[in-house]
Amino acid sequence: MDMLIALLATCLYFSALGLVVPGLTNSNGIKTRPVFFCALAAIALHILLLKNLILGGIGQNLSILNVASMISVLIAGITTVAMLKMRVWFLLPVVYSFAAINLLAATFLPGAFITHLETHPAVLLHISLALFSYSTLMIATLYAIQLAWLDHKLKNKKSLAINPNIPPLMMVERQLFKIILVGNSLLTVTLLSGYVFIHDWLVQGKTHKAVLSLMAWAVYSVLLWGHYQRGWRGRSVVWFSLIGAFLLTLAYFGSRFVKEVIIGA
Repeated sequence: MDMLIALLATCLYFSALGLVVPGLTNSNGIKTRPVFFCALAAIALHILLLKNLILGGIGQNLSILNVASMISVLIAGITTVAMLKMRVWFLLPVVYSFAAINLLAATFLPGAFITHLETHPAVLLHISLALFSYSTLMIATLYAIQLAWLDHKLKNKKSLAINPNIPPLMMVERQLFKIILVGNSLLTVTLLSGYVFIHDWLVQGKTHKAVLSLMAWAVYSVLLWGHYQRGWRGRSVVWFSLIGAFLLTLAYFGSRFVKEVIIGA
């Protein structure tokens, strides 16, 4: 049953992609409603499958693939809602492909990392904040890549044909910093909640997570300061965003990837 749900959700994700991609290569408008409902159905099935994968046994199975799938559906959900107000079409092919791949991987390559969060509500709150902060800052990373692409096209005087589906450079930049501000605020609360609620967050095996997360927070904080106080923009903004995302990914997934995928523990 889970495999059938995964395949159906994947088909719906790629159906949404099939409605978006042609509009990025020509000036024809993308019809929002069909894309929205295809993606919404895929996300609903994705959440149903995650419920089975994570809550289907004793405790909660937070394997690295289940967590990655959870993050991908959060990102897909946020960007799908955003399409109703903003031109996020450039991001959707990456977002929906990422969601579909993670969904299939979690279904067909099951792993186990059993936790019992029902007995630790404070830890559940911390993990929820971490997931939302990471998802938000990964969306910011996609915006930074889009910004770099638009900037490259303009600097090389490559004509961006009049395409209503591609947003202006300045609009992308403004949205990027709003998203980073929200993501970094969530990351700040995540770090504070870890300090308050998780008493062993600096013990051996967890120290690198705290250090890398603090480094990522510092990178994003410097980037926000540089933009609003010094007027930073362009290539430096993109590099800061990518470095912050890399550090945060190492913090969240580095040791888990080694243990679960490489060592197989």
